[in-house]
Amino acid sequence: MIMYSRELTVNWGESDPFGLVYFPLMLAWFNDTEHELLRAVGFPTNKMIAENRCAFVMGDVHFKFIGPAAYGDRVRTVIQLSKMTKSTLHWDCKAEHSSSGELITMGRAIRIHARIQDDGNIKSIPIPEDIRDALSKPGALVDMASQHPESD
Repeated sequence: MIMYSRELTVNWGESDPFGLVYFPLMLAWFNDTEHELLRAVGFPTNKMIAENRCAFVMGDVHFKFIGPAAYGDRVRTVIQLSKMTKSTLHWDCKAEHSSSGELITMGRAIRIHARIQDDGNIKSIPIPEDIRDALSKPGALVDMASQHPESD
């Protein structure tokens, strides 16, 4: 199934002096990577919300810290769709040093396709066929803009 990777730079304050990346920021790295993938295949989250009041919301996450990443390090995040059900996307995720490939963190995340109801609550709904088709294509996409740090 589809895979997507992007590079980022560890910002000041994202890890402690020992290189331990703060857990919520690991989640943010993968969240941003998934949003970029959806944008790359034609389904940006802001457009899905504006047009259909739908989005993929976090259902479950499990990550573990494996190795350090310090301020200024270049990191490659990779998400790969491992399973798609009627209403969920199951992602295998990892972050590694861009230069060496050494793992920083890895885990999995499950997203639920949901509609925002009139009362503000959300309700799980089936993933539309056009999104299924876009995410079912085998292969890898790379965020090319992140490959050129001078353009950051």
